[in-house]
Amino acid sequence: MIFNKILYKSLFLFLLVQLVGCKNVENKKQNLEVKKILLRSSWQTVNIGDIAHTPGVLALCEQYMPDVEIRLWASDVDNGVKQMLEKRFPNLEIFLSSDTVALQKAFKECDFLLHGSGPYLVEDKDVEQWIQETGKPFGVYGITLSKVPTNIEKILNQAEFVFFRDTVSLQLAKRKGVKSPIMEFGPDGAFACDLRNDSAALKFMAENNLEEGKFLCVIPKYRRTPYWKIPGRDAPFNAIIDRRNQEMKEHDLKPYRDAIIAVARETSMKILICPEDMTQVALGKEMLYDPLPEDVKEKVVWRNRFWLTDEALSVYTRSAGLFGLEQHSPIMCIGNGIPALVGRFKEQSSKGYMWHNIGLKEWFFDSDNKELMDGLTPTVLSLIQEKELAHKKTQKAKEFVEKRQAETMEILKNVINK
Repeated sequence: MIFNKILYKSLFLFLLVQLVGCKNVENKKQNLEVKKILLRSSWQTVNIGDIAHTPGVLALCEQYMPDVEIRLWASDVDNGVKQMLEKRFPNLEIFLSSDTVALQKAFKECDFLLHGSGPYLVEDKDVEQWIQETGKPFGVYGITLSKVPTNIEKILNQAEFVFFRDTVSLQLAKRKGVKSPIMEFGPDGAFACDLRNDSAALKFMAENNLEEGKFLCVIPKYRRTPYWKIPGRDAPFNAIIDRRNQEMKEHDLKPYRDAIIAVARETSMKILICPEDMTQVALGKEMLYDPLPEDVKEKVVWRNRFWLTDEALSVYTRSAGLFGLEQHSPIMCIGNGIPALVGRFKEQSSKGYMWHNIGLKEWFFDSDNKELMDGLTPTVLSLIQEKELAHKKTQKAKEFVEKRQAETMEILKNVINK
């Protein structure tokens, strides 16, 4: 009897150990099978649009591939951007190129490199390094191309896919002979940005008597960004760029000033003059606020300091709409259901033409086209006077973008699971 009890107990313990062992093996196997993507993004922090690319792509990966691990290989996450990203994505590993240990570990462990949205193939050298050192697949998500030098063509030809954020770039790549197996229109990652800092936004609005839904935002811009004006940015003064900026700033910004005056005098709306990059704070005061008639100034708020993407987006989503000469604030607005006009000029890339691609051609304004600019003020007023129609147009564009986002993420998922 005693012998049988000992035997049964031993047999039970043996089976228990085997069961636990099998479970451990299975867990290890599952851990080994977790796919890992290395996201090359986060180009600079002096522009809330450049900041927005990264959380947008991260949010899409989170939505469509929740079991995939993402690591961020960043160029710049200073000025509070790292903390902002970590708040939204607490499990995200972030490292810079200078962290060679993390970089080599990522090269060894990650299955796929994804180059994020940008004005071109921003870090072509890093993509080349990935190709040469790993031989693993890579893709490009939402870029613009203004030219296709031989080295860029060679890189793109090896990509699993290249998504262009405007079809002007897509057609250029095809004409130049780029032959990636998948080349399609793919929305800029910033459309999916969902960062928020509601407390900062509400505080700012309260301090400036801005009521939800009762103000429009407007953003000024120089023809070329004068990086030498940014504190801490080691950029030399460029006399040619500065001369062009000074020559064109009245030409470019007077139509927006006229629109501000019309809104202030013909509607109950207020106007917020705000920046997308650090140089636009002073520009907004000089060219949009200071020249305004006194009766108009009473309904206009000039933001006197730069802000990060989370606070800006929390304000945008409480506005009645946005217009101006920047591109990524309108992108974030449309992605979050807020009407937005986009302005551009020839010094900018073709990215603004994405408004044609997403069904918002009537909200596209080119400073070098007088006929288009003559329609700016009436169109800005229509955001207020035809509010329901404006929101229907916005929703239709948003749904188109979201459909393309789902399709591009499905392609990414299929590629990494091959």
